[in-house]
Amino acid sequence: MNIYVSNLSFAVQDEDLRSYFAEYGEVSSAKVITDKFTQRSKGFGFVEMPDDAAAQKAIEELDGATVDGRSIKVMVARPKEERPSNGGGGNRGGGGRSFSNSNRW
Repeated sequence: MNIYVSNLSFAVQDEDLRSYFAEYGEVSSAKVITDKFTQRSKGFGFVEMPDDAAAQKAIEELDGATVDGRSIKVMVARPKEERPSNGGGGNRGGGGRSFSNSNRW
């Protein structure tokens, strides 16, 4: 089961996240999501647990728990939503004006 964990302290690392959930069962992976430019934590992460019963128990017991002075939110992760690409389509304003180099006079 894939688990979403939010409101993490920015000091929490992958291994910390893994250790919180390891008390409930096997953890296949634990990943704190970081900004791709600064490498700083974004304050959330994902934990994968193969045993659904253990994962559900971890969710129930860790949701609302205080970790590093912050009340974390723990829930079943939802699939990533499809987002429209930024490659065209849609009116971005500008009133339909053209800004080409053609001579307008």
